[in-house]
Amino acid sequence: MIKQMKIFDEKIRAAKSVVLCAHKNPDGDALCAVLALAQLIETNYGKEVLCMYDGNIPDNLDNVPMRKKIKFFEHIPDNTPVDVAIVLDYGIKRNIGGPRKFIERASFVIEIDHHINDDKIGMLCLDDESAASVTEIIYKIMITMGWKYDTAVLRLIMTGIITDTGCFKYVKHGRVMRMVADMVDNGVDIQSIINELANKPRKTILTEAASVGATEFFYGNKLAVAIIDSRQYKNLDGRGETVLNLLGQIHGLEYIALLKEQKPNQIGVSLRGRSKPVDEIASELGGGGHEFAAGAIVQDSLENVKVRILDLFKKVIK
Repeated sequence: MIKQMKIFDEKIRAAKSVVLCAHKNPDGDALCAVLALAQLIETNYGKEVLCMYDGNIPDNLDNVPMRKKIKFFEHIPDNTPVDVAIVLDYGIKRNIGGPRKFIERASFVIEIDHHINDDKIGMLCLDDESAASVTEIIYKIMITMGWKYDTAVLRLIMTGIITDTGCFKYVKHGRVMRMVADMVDNGVDIQSIINELANKPRKTILTEAASVGATEFFYGNKLAVAIIDSRQYKNLDGRGETVLNLLGQIHGLEYIALLKEQKPNQIGVSLRGRSKPVDEIASELGGGGHEFAAGAIVQDSLENVKVRILDLFKKVIK
């Protein structure tokens, strides 16, 4: 890490332009990692950082610190200079979306990720597949480098950790909780963050509730398949976490698949395993993610994707 951070330091110091982005439709971890690192670079290097995204950002992230700093990529001129590009939490290349055209013409690309990826985009990779979130890696870098930071940065990092660990449900290492304790001691209010994250538009909650009510169960009620069609999808805020969380409370259920018809023949798939992995099934669909929380975007009809999901789970459910 020390050798890698020396290269990072040299590249940022020499750069005249720095661009940051994460995966398309950024969640709390992706968005907050981008904003936290941008603020840390501006504070510690005096560099102005351009943050961009593709897709949609959930409404419940509207009030995170520096939210207005990140811009939709189509609002940024194509000829914007890029000396150093930093890509966070992207998983696989196609997940980056529109900002990828800026990344590909950067003089130097740095990646910071916690997903398994055999086709990395970075020339310098500050990856940690054991990390619970990318914001966890940002915290480690910040402390290792001795960077100056403020409560806003810590609040962003805490928000990212909370969202990517499902309010700490998926934490596997004590180091994450030690980071959380240190941030609480430095003035971060966990309760206020969770309250903000639980603040969604009415139409979103009603759409998610309808999806839960129409859920189908298969293989001895071990697999739940919920669907949000294209008509409902326009009301969806984020990834349908309420659907996943509610179904995840059902006794005896082992797996959850949420299918979201984003547009004709483009289906977003979110997978959850209560105690058994789902990342290999996501990989079969061309996606990836964490062991118990993964997903993919599949170019096919809703009906065909549902059939594929049932076939894949049939092989693992006993």
